Amino acid sequence: MDLPLIVLVVSFLLLLMANIPIAFAIGISSLFTLYAIGGLPEWLTMAHQIATGIDSFALLAIPFFILAGQLMGQGGIARRLIDLANVPMGRFPGGLALVNIVTCMLFGAISGSAVAAVSSVGGFMIPLMNKEGYHRDFNAAVSITAATTGLLIPPSNVMIVYSLATGGIVSVAAIFMAGIIPGILVGLGLMVVAAIFSVRHKYGKGATFSFQEGVKRFFIAIPALLLIVIVLGGILSGFFTATEASAVAVIYAFLLSVFVYREVKLNHVPAIFLQAGITTAVVFLLIGTSMAMSYVLAHENIPQTISAALLGVSNNPIIILLIINLMLLFVGTFMDMTPAVLIFTPIFLPVIKTLGINPIHFGIIIITNLCIGICTPPVGSCLFVGCGIAKTTITDVLRYIMPFFLAMVIVLFIITYVPWLSLALPKALHLF
Repeated sequence: MDLPLIVLVVSFLLLLMANIPIAFAIGISSLFTLYAIGGLPEWLTMAHQIATGIDSFALLAIPFFILAGQLMGQGGIARRLIDLANVPMGRFPGGLALVNIVTCMLFGAISGSAVAAVSSVGGFMIPLMNKEGYHRDFNAAVSITAATTGLLIPPSNVMIVYSLATGGIVSVAAIFMAGIIPGILVGLGLMVVAAIFSVRHKYGKGATFSFQEGVKRFFIAIPALLLIVIVLGGILSGFFTATEASAVAVIYAFLLSVFVYREVKLNHVPAIFLQAGITTAVVFLLIGTSMAMSYVLAHENIPQTISAALLGVSNNPIIILLIINLMLLFVGTFMDMTPAVLIFTPIFLPVIKTLGINPIHFGIIIITNLCIGICTPPVGSCLFVGCGIAKTTITDVLRYIMPFFLAMVIVLFIITYVPWLSLALPKALHLF
């Protein structure tokens, strides 16, 4: 291991241990490494990599989807989706837990944000489940893990980041469609765990609705569900790009929240724009510093070195994918999804290409791995938000969340070794 790589690894780990925010830890360790490499204008190189890293038309979709998610989160959409999910799922034992999961799948598919799903759906469902006698920590575990399905079911910001990290090899439309079946599969896995737990603890059935009431709730939720049709339909038909679709999503979400559901007042809009801007700034700082670290890694030929090392262990795709999964599960515990995708995609992509694994399939593998990571300490964003909403501690929730982790890991390996699940829809739509 040469000096620049030692500097990169040691400084990055020390900064993380010092509780430095991940974006700054990535940027500072990359800058230190540039000094260790020598022969480069360090500050200029760092600034150039950050600037060029976020200079992408495709990335314009992220602030728009973030803003659309903010509008939806405050526009009463979550409550209407909960009402809709209650119709088929509420009648089963542990019905509210199942409703929570289905609603997170629907809301995540609309907002593309796991944290937004925890905040909006969990903020309503956790107190309701508490009131109905469900254990508080179980309720938090359900909301935290279910929220991740929205990162696999499109539209999803992290999928846009993955497309960027592949250098355009994987289109946004292809990775969007690849995530639908795996996302539903993760949701079903979580529902099985929730159902078993509910039966064992004798959680009661929810409400049973008449056919007329079910139809009424469906029609009330249609305007929210139409956003999925508009975004995905527009992209797949070629009517607009993913970036243009995100702008359409903002306009639609604004009209829906302000004029149809009337739960966002016009004087609330500036605050929503401000919050979306703050969130966008955080995401883009992560992207910029991660691209700088990717430059450093490429300069030191780290992807090629790791590729040779992995292929030296085995040329069996089953073994290599197992090793990559274990590495990504570990990485996900301490690194946010966006930098992890940007840093590790270029590292593992040469290995994937050599073994003949489709990069679309690999994108779903890496995203599913990192979805598990945002539910785990010490830096899991969904974990912290969910515990805050439930007014409980991470230690208390971990005991209840472990079976859900196990279900997600089982589904991860099913997705890993059954590529059809990821490739069926993109192939049927001729996206690769």
